[in-house]
Amino acid sequence: MRITAGDVAVLRGPEPYTLADDPSTPPGITVDPEQRCNTTDGADVTEAMSLGVRTWGEPRRTGSTVMLSGTYQAPNEVGRRLLASLPALLVQPASAARTPLIGMLAAEMDKEDICQEVVLDRLLDLLLINVLRSWLMEPGTGAPLWFRAQSDPVVGRALRLLHERPGESWTVASLAALVGVSRAVLARHFTELVGEPPMSYLTGWRLTLAADLLRDPDLSVAKIAQQVGYSGPFALSAAFKRERGVSPQEFRRGRRSEETLAIGSDGRTVVLRC
Repeated sequence: MRITAGDVAVLRGPEPYTLADDPSTPPGITVDPEQRCNTTDGADVTEAMSLGVRTWGEPRRTGSTVMLSGTYQAPNEVGRRLLASLPALLVQPASAARTPLIGMLAAEMDKEDICQEVVLDRLLDLLLINVLRSWLMEPGTGAPLWFRAQSDPVVGRALRLLHERPGESWTVASLAALVGVSRAVLARHFTELVGEPPMSYLTGWRLTLAADLLRDPDLSVAKIAQQVGYSGPFALSAAFKRERGVSPQEFRRGRRSEETLAIGSDGRTVVLRC
């Protein structure tokens, strides 16, 4: 995929990708998940090719191409629902960007002001949101059904209620009463637009929220069960294992190991000068 000045490319990991001036150019540098840079011979050039504050590349600073690069690692479980629907490579052309964010990032990148990392992280967040929002709004992009259904006056309201109040003892009848339609109408319309019945969707949403809450070691499984609408820890554990193949405790241990590997990498922003 060719990218030009002002384009934004979003690549979904964890598969590696190659960035080059031409498809025929062989890779010369590899960047690992810990942001260490090595030649194809294995020599570590992370420090040798540093050009100053958040800037890295060839020793000369007069290269014809400057690229801003940001990396997110270990997304939460709610975020994974959207990531799973994204293409492996999503490019927003400069002509469709309609945002000053790229210029603002470039202007802020090599500053060392107070709270500069926070400023850069938020600008990067806004840029990513801008790209994803544009993609989601375009027809025929493959955006998830649950996203498109939010614009429906009936199903959209039902989805918002489930999202905002997952711990409530919902039934199709109680949900239908709040959105002002019959139980049969809601069940049929919801399934048509979202791709699954309301209670099935609610189960998936509750377990997604539970998976995120399991990241907090101070929250017991019993407390999490209460927050997401299960009668107790055993009910949550049974549903969680049926859906994800592991118990909440096993999931928590696995997530903790992943996050240990990601420390110091979340939201890291660098400039590549080629």
